[in-house]
Amino acid sequence: MAGSQIERALSLLESLTGHPAGLPMQTLADQLEIPKSATHRMLAELIRLGYVRQNPENSRYQLSTKLVAMGFRHLASSGADIVQPILDRLAQDTGELVRLGVIDGERQTWIAKAQGARSGLRYDPDMGRDAPLFYTASGHAWLASLSDAEALALVERQGIADPAQFGPNAPRSNAELLERLRLAREHGYAWVVESSAVGTSALAAVVRHPLDGRTIGVLSVAGPSARLPEARMHELAPLLLSATAELSAASQASELFV
Repeated sequence: MAGSQIERALSLLESLTGHPAGLPMQTLADQLEIPKSATHRMLAELIRLGYVRQNPENSRYQLSTKLVAMGFRHLASSGADIVQPILDRLAQDTGELVRLGVIDGERQTWIAKAQGARSGLRYDPDMGRDAPLFYTASGHAWLASLSDAEALALVERQGIADPAQFGPNAPRSNAELLERLRLAREHGYAWVVESSAVGTSALAAVVRHPLDGRTIGVLSVAGPSARLPEARMHELAPLLLSATAELSAASQASELFV
């Protein structure tokens, strides 16, 4: 890959983020499309700075906890303490996983969560990922806040994963997606049942800037379909919408929303 040294270093860190067990140097060199010698120098510098460590048992390279600690410090100083109680209360009231995604350009990234399920099945995916737009409730909620043309263009730019990875009720065409968005606009929130994965359901609504009304985030409630059939999601919708209104009011005091 082309790019500056700092771009390569950040790409290397991003690659390691998705592999907690670490990666061999050759794999990282192949992903960065640079010589193994250059990859070795970059890893050595990141180890010196404390961002990467090498596992002595298998020689794989792993992220240290330094980046995690930096992330927590950032969240603690950027308004997460204002946002988190709202997420915690919604999780407690619904008994399911609550996630907040923030809008940054053409990306919606999950950055905060609260788990309300105390027993039985728990839906608890990784954070820090971009929400897929085509088949998730969070994606549909954001897309529904746009025009149909804007929504389809955004989906095309993000790309659509292999349909085999979707749930059985995912949209199978742009026309089906637009119908989901129409319903979301009518209700003020989006919902999916076994769309992103078999056995999971979710509902989501956007968080808007209190002054200009633009979409700055998406709040979702997700869990096993056995506990979240469609009727149950509609019952929980007022709780979700109340929480998004709270987040909207709190957003100006939080740097999580930019």
